[in-house]
Formats: sequence, structure tokens, C-alpha cells
Amino acid sequence: MVSVLVAPDKFKGSLSADEAARALEHGLREGAPGARVDRLPLADGGEGSVAAACAGRFTPEKTAVTGPTGRPLTAEVAVHGRTVLVEAAAVCGLGVLPGGRKAPLTATSRGVGEAVHHAVAGGADTIVLALGGVATTDGGAGLLQALGASLTGEDGTPIGPGGAGLAGLRTADIAEARAALAGVDLVLATDVDNPLLGPTGTAAVYGPQKGATTDEVRQLDAALARFVRHLRAGGAAEAARLADAPGAGAAGGLGYAGMLLGGRVCSGADYFLTLLGADELLAASDFVVTGEGSLDEQSLSGKLPVALARRARRLGVEVHAVAGRCTLPEERTAAHFRSVQALTELTDQDCARDSALSAHLLARCGRTLADRWIERGAAENSR
Repeated sequence: MVSVLVAPDKFKGSLSADEAARALEHGLREGAPGARVDRLPLADGGEGSVAAACAGRFTPEKTAVTGPTGRPLTAEVAVHGRTVLVEAAAVCGLGVLPGGRKAPLTATSRGVGEAVHHAVAGGADTIVLALGGVATTDGGAGLLQALGASLTGEDGTPIGPGGAGLAGLRTADIAEARAALAGVDLVLATDVDNPLLGPTGTAAVYGPQKGATTDEVRQLDAALARFVRHLRAGGAAEAARLADAPGAGAAGGLGYAGMLLGGRVCSGADYFLTLLGADELLAASDFVVTGEGSLDEQSLSGKLPVALARRARRLGVEVHAVAGRCTLPEERTAAHFRSVQALTELTDQDCARDSALSAHLLARCGRTLADRWIERGAAENSR
């Protein structure tokens, strides 16, 4: 019996990773009813990380937090033993902004700190922060405040939310926040390597996606620089060094705050593959199907499908890819995938925003894979 592992990332705008995996599985089972098919929905630290974890060995738990605009929000975290996964996008992401109205200067990461606090209070000894897709550019100040950091303005009262609040910062003491996470393994899962400040920093590169104008990007970068100076003056001697570290600019500076708390940066793709047990499933598979919404130059830098393909290659397992669109020529994909199918080659319609059409086309791709590769391979092996 041929064993197939279906392990896609989300198809952004249309299908979650689990929905994509189920559609592919449906087509594979139609085309190769004798095959054993396992599903492993993937995530790399961005939106969908909790859902992917809970499709595997983790279980969801609801937690009450402060949303990005200060309104109460109920978010889900993923729990496995004493490990808690907090998805920043689910707490302060663009997708949870009330009415979708962006707030580039005032959006806060406080809710992420509250979720971390709840996890520690519940006995967690490992906390994974999945960094990506946030609406905030506050350098993680909100997270630090939720854990007890003292960030005050000229009048001695706590600063307000977001980068706008940091613009009025006068004193910064994060000793209590650091003490709150003493003995906790804090993992910062991201594949972003931007520093905190400057032309490649979090405000300049990601601020416009969060609604910041050119002038507001300058304001945010200046406010973050002020944050770094006052942190150093307040006793965080490594504040300037960490601001330059790769990943400090992840998730509006949540990467920076996590580093200040002793967190370690890990590749989101590779960390989640390990966390979700990909290696064990790969070792038991003859054939892998992976994919994502767009297979492009960024994919080759280590995004999930390529990271998975590298692991599979070490085990001698054949990998095929399905993507919403593929902008790479075959000679660029051949090193990783035996075949690549793109949904855009199967329709003239915009499937990126049509979940039903995407699911239908993925099932069709699954049947094609079964016909061309699984059933043919099985027939050749039986000769």
C-alpha cells in the first residue's frame, strides 16, 4: 500500500491549511482508493498557526485578552502538555481589527503579553510566539506592559498604546517583565530577519501594510528609536544591540520585545515542522504532496513547502507541489519538487478569493497526482 502525506500551508484568501489538505486528500482518495493518506496542515508562525497546531497534537484553549484597538477579545491558543503556542495574528492581527479599520499609530500588542501571562500562570514552561500578520508597530511595548514593565511618560503615568505612545516615553524599566518569564523557554517563531529600526526595519518595511503613511512610518521609526534609547538608559544594556539583531523587526517589533525577555529566534518553518511531528510522518511516507497560495522567489528562501521538501529529500521521499499560482520556471522548482501544479493553469477565474473553486481545483490536482504518479508507480512496481 502506498502511503501519502498531504502537508500544505494555507492558500491565503481562500483556504486554511486544513481545508487545503482535505481537498487534496479527497482527490487523492478518488484517484487512488488503495492508498493510505495522512494529513498534516502546516503553518510557519503567521496566521493559522494555532489551527495547524490543533490539527495535530495540540488542543485549543480560549483566552480573554485585549485586542489591537483596546477592545476585549477572545482568542485561541494551542496547548500541548506544558507548551503553549500564542499566535500573534489571532490576538493583535490585521484580521481582528474591528471593522477592518487599521490603526497604525495606536494598535497595541498588550493582548499578546496577557496571553503569555495566562499561560505562565497556568503552569507553562515553554511558550511559542508565532510572529506574523499583526496590526501593530509598538516594538512589543504593549506585551512588556502586560507582563509588568514600567513604561512612563513625562508625568509619570503609563504611556498610551502603539507607536504614538512610545513617542511620549520618558522612562523604561522592564525588570518585572523579565522576572515574570524567569525559567520559561520563550521561542520566537519567525522567518522575518528585519532589524527593528532604519530603512529595513519594521516600520519602513511593514508599516505601509498596516495603514501607515510615509510620514507615519517616519514617526513610528523615531518612536521605536526613542524606545531603544530609554530601555538602555533604564538598565537594559543590550537594548541597542538587540535592535539590530535579525528578527527584531518581526511582528511590529514583537521579536525585539521577545529578545529582551530572553527569547530565542527560530525559523518558523523549521520549528513548526518539528513541532507538528513532520519528520515521523515523512519517515512513514512514500509520497508527499505540499503547497501554498503562491510558489515564488520567497518560497525558495525557506518557506514551508521548500523546508518540507528539504527534509523529505534527506529521507528519499518524493515530493509534489500544488500552488494557487507559480511564478517560478521548472528549472527553479525541480531541485525541490518532482512536479508542480498551479490552480491558475486550470481556470480563468480568480480562485484566490473563491474558497469553493479553490477546493474543487485542489481535489482535481489530487486526482491528477493519483493518476500520473501513484497509480502509475504502483502499476510499474507490480510488473
